[in-house]
This record gives sequence, C-alpha cells and structure tokens, in this order.
Amino acid sequence: MYVELKGINKRFQDVPASREVSFGLRQGVLAALLGPSGSGKTTILRMIAGLEHPDSGDILIDGLRINEVEPSRRGIGFVFQNYALFRHMNVYDNIAFGLSVKKERPEAIRDKVGGLLELIGLAGLERRFPAQLSGGQKQRVAFARALAPDPRLLLLDEPFAAIDAKVRRELRSWLREMISRLGITSIFVTHDQDEAIEVADEILVTNLGRVEQKGSPLSLYKAPATPFVAKFIGESTLIDDVGALNGFEAAPPGATGAVRPEFIKIFTLSESVQYEGSAEDAVVERLAFRGDSLEVWLKCKGMTLPARYSLEKRPLAVGEPVKALIYRLYAFEDDRVRLFNNSRLGDHPLGYSYSI
Repeated sequence: MYVELKGINKRFQDVPASREVSFGLRQGVLAALLGPSGSGKTTILRMIAGLEHPDSGDILIDGLRINEVEPSRRGIGFVFQNYALFRHMNVYDNIAFGLSVKKERPEAIRDKVGGLLELIGLAGLERRFPAQLSGGQKQRVAFARALAPDPRLLLLDEPFAAIDAKVRRELRSWLREMISRLGITSIFVTHDQDEAIEVADEILVTNLGRVEQKGSPLSLYKAPATPFVAKFIGESTLIDDVGALNGFEAAPPGATGAVRPEFIKIFTLSESVQYEGSAEDAVVERLAFRGDSLEVWLKCKGMTLPARYSLEKRPLAVGEPVKALIYRLYAFEDDRVRLFNNSRLGDHPLGYSYSI
C-alpha cells in the first residue's frame, strides 16, 4: 500500500477524534473520507498532512513512517476548504509560491506555472488577483498551487464546499479528470455522499472516530457492512420490525432495518399484481416531481416509505390507495447487516442484481 494508517488514535481533551483507525490506499487512487460532521474525517486528513499528531499508531507513505517528519518535508500538497490564497498575490505568484520557497530557478518556475495554468484552464489570467476570480477559478488556482512542488500525495479538505451547486458539479468532473490524468494519489474530505460516489475510486465511511467501511462506491452502496453505512449511504428509511412486512417473516424477530426507494414497486388497484400476496396495502401520502420520475411517500403499516414511480404510468393522486411491493430490504442484527429478498417472490427477484 502507498498510504497506510495503522492503529491511529487521537483525542482532543476528553473527545476521541480517531479510534484505532487503520486502512491502506494504493498508489494513484482517488479516495474520499466521507462522514457526517464530527465523524473524524478532517482529523485523519490533518494527521496525514502533519498539522495534527496522533497519540498512537503509525502513518506511512510509500513504506516510510512519517509521524515525526515536518509537514513541509512530507511531500504533501494540501488544498484548503477556503482556498487560502494570498490576497496580495496574483494568480501567477500564488501558484509559484511553493517553488519560490524552494528557491527554484526563475526559468523553471516560469515553465512550471505556465504548464499548470494551461492544465487548469486559466492561461491568460495569471495577473489577476483572487478578488477578481470566481469561486471555481479560485479553487483551480489552489489546486495548481498544491501541485506546483510535485507532491507525492494530494490532500483536499471539503474542496467544493464554498462553491455554488452548478459550479460544484462542473468542478467534480474537472477534478476527477485532472487527478486521473496526473496519476497522483489523492484523498479528499466530504460530507456529501453524491460527491464521494461521483468522484472517488474508493470511499472510507467515518463515524464517531472510526472507519466503518472502506470500498468502491458500488460495493458500499450494494453491500453496506454496518447499520450506520446502510443508513448513511443512499436514501434509506428505517423500519422498526422488518419481520412484520409481507415476505420477510424469515428476518430475526423484532429486527430493525432499512428500505430504499428503489426496493419498492407501486401498483394502482386497477393493475394486476403477479405476486399480490407479497404486496402491502398503502396510501399515497405525498407526491413530488423529480424530473425523470415521481417521488411518492406511501403510508404503509404506520410507516412512511418513499418510493419512485414512473412518469409513463397513470398519474397518482394524494390519498389514493395503492399496492406497494417491497421486494428487498436490509435487516440489522447487532452491528451487522443482512440483505433479505421478499421470500414470496420465489425465484423471480425484481430490480437490479446485488452480486458485486
């Protein structure tokens, strides 16, 4: 592994920020530290950068333990959430800052900065100051400044948080393309699961100072390892007793669980339901147009379950009774997750395959 954390612990007074954090990343991978506020993801990033020091455990880059190595000597580029550009410096000087500190030759600095300006698409704007740039342009300058000294590892702390939604979507694709082209190992922090799923090769889900699960976006979505991951990734609705639902009697008695909107199919009462014995009686509680489909909130056995409904089918109305076929769900047993298919469907599962 190129980047490794082994048994990292970190406390801030009485608050554990990292608890036995261990993981490894291959060289060239783009990884996301994903979790809610206070889950410990930024602390992990800052310890790798040397801005915080672990109470115990080891941090290695390319096999070298770097716990006592000064931040400036770790070969790490850091992109801050607020860009941290020097307001009194123009674009050229901001990007050249790290090279100037290393006392590189002026000709080498000029060539390097010129190449980075081309790379980030800001050639011709090198004499502008940060106040004259848009949020997206500032982020690109911060990215170029971090890359200028040729770091062996790039760290990004909430890199899109200060940018409006439209530009944020554009920058996601841009960042993914740039890092893929450069082949530099990169780790970014985010609390936005859509952002992590879209950009990252691997995701590390953090919670209460621990790494709950590490894997590809697809594997985390389809095979969550813990109840927290099952609830955090995707749009899951919690269920108090999964065994009370038709077709899930095999679930542990009284087990809680979660169901996603894509696990539910809605049928009007005028439609024939092939597996009617597996469907639940439900009532349309609320509707919302989502562009390519309707989001439908169903009242079913005292629960409100969000589902999706095709625009190609007959329109639904609030208050309308329908049949809801829940064909798959997650059941929670202690700290484990089990995937259950509706047993009354026999050998005719619905939806996409869950083999990884």
